[in-house]
Amino acid sequence: GETFLIGLLSLAVGLFIGVLGAQFMSVLVVKMFEVDMESYIFVFSKAAFFKTILYFGIMYLAVLVFNTVSISKCSLIDLLSAGKKAEQIKMKKPAVCMVLFLFSVALLGVLYYLVACIPTKLDTGTYGIIIALGCLATFLFFWSLSGFLLHMMQRNRKYYLKDLNAFVLRQINSKVNTTVVAMTIICIMLFMTITVLSSGLGINHSFRESLMELTPVDVNVEYMPPSGESAGTPVSDKLQDAGFDLRVLQEDYVEMGIYSTGQLTMGLTLGENMSEVSKNFMFLNAELEEDMIRLSDYNRLAKLYGNPQYDLKDDEYLVLCNMDDVKIQRDKMLKKGEKIQLDGISYSPKYGECQDGFLQMMTNRINPGIYVLPDHAVKEEWRNRGFLAADYARQDKKGVEDADAKINAIPRELGIYSNTRTDIVSASMGLSTIITFVAIYLGIIFLISGAAILALKELSESSDNRDRYEVLRKIGADERMINRSLFKQIGIFFLMPLSLAVVHSIFGLQFVRVMMITMGEVNRFGSILTTALILLVIYGGYFLTTYLGSKRIIQGK
Repeated sequence: GETFLIGLLSLAVGLFIGVLGAQFMSVLVVKMFEVDMESYIFVFSKAAFFKTILYFGIMYLAVLVFNTVSISKCSLIDLLSAGKKAEQIKMKKPAVCMVLFLFSVALLGVLYYLVACIPTKLDTGTYGIIIALGCLATFLFFWSLSGFLLHMMQRNRKYYLKDLNAFVLRQINSKVNTTVVAMTIICIMLFMTITVLSSGLGINHSFRESLMELTPVDVNVEYMPPSGESAGTPVSDKLQDAGFDLRVLQEDYVEMGIYSTGQLTMGLTLGENMSEVSKNFMFLNAELEEDMIRLSDYNRLAKLYGNPQYDLKDDEYLVLCNMDDVKIQRDKMLKKGEKIQLDGISYSPKYGECQDGFLQMMTNRINPGIYVLPDHAVKEEWRNRGFLAADYARQDKKGVEDADAKINAIPRELGIYSNTRTDIVSASMGLSTIITFVAIYLGIIFLISGAAILALKELSESSDNRDRYEVLRKIGADERMINRSLFKQIGIFFLMPLSLAVVHSIFGLQFVRVMMITMGEVNRFGSILTTALILLVIYGGYFLTTYLGSKRIIQGK
């Protein structure tokens, strides 16, 4: 009856805090992305509410059944003396423990190498195997470490016999079986917390930085002429023909042409590296003609975008590319000084690697390559489309909204395709906000859950071991020495899973960085620092609360 009432009260309080907490998390993520809050409303999900009650009830019944079965197997005398009995240690051979410890470390080393050094060569099915082996290696690590840790410490008599260290180590060793399981679970949860939380915060920061970098103006407009029309018509003329008033744009807008020819295809420029590109990106193939632009046009655009401008000799070219996987293959050719041929004239690369740059605004760094050549090298008949980049004359919110509406109202049947910064940001925020929200939410939930499990376990054991601490007082140990031993014991329990989780996370974050490379360089330092502060506050708070609570328990208060 008592347990039922406590569970009911916990569910009621948890539901109340959960509803408010969900709104707080939503507002937090929205603020992180600097989204307009005007359309934000308070949402209460009945489905989530009743599902929470259902799942809590299922877990409660499962625990009830297991506890009933467990207690029914015990005799009354066992229950009365349970606190005085140490758990039976089934594995006593240090040699076996050492072998398993070395095996677990070696297995973890192999898994670290796979996820950190060659993640792109792994397929989806391999990830599940790596996760399963990682959990097994973590379990074996703690299991073997618990088995020979006491033996190792006993060899160092100076440390083992100092203060109450012998008692602390015996306390840890006395609960070896349940400790190993708890340590494994908590270590994995902390690993997920650090990885998910750091990645989510890092992606959020990088996404915002990348979005600011990749959307430097208010609008891009491309004119892709319908069949039978000339590509040489300026985009501004086509906009006016469609009824668009150019006074909506600032006067410094940049207008240019984009060119291509069968003399310059991806198969010719990438050579033997084309197969690697096609394997990763099906839309890129050897017959695809490379985009070319004139140097003077690009420098005008770069000035508007705030990007570096370039100089080229009459027989030089450079490549703009910010799509890392393609850039790697292009750099191989550029480092070799690979020349290109246009109308029988050879052009050599000015740089041994691609330069960071783009034409069209985008959400991610996905420009696979644009060739910048001297003006005389690019013939007008090669022009396949026009391009315009501009800021709006009015920069207030109402002015931007009106300008977006006017340019988006132009029918695409005319061959005019617009891409506004507002549309890019709005379209991008959806998925990225969900990813960040889930990352932060799950990270904090895993952290609280892991710390709570450990805290409850330690508080329960302190209650069971109260008589042992009373014996220490009777044989002459003062309160300061007892409190210090309690602090060490709880500190070791909290630090053991955290230490291995941090090591796991170092390689896990490297894996995430490689897999999220299209979103730009993830801000690892800032996100890791923030995660560390969150860990310190929540995990450290649970540690401190557990220590103070355990101290009161062993003092009989």
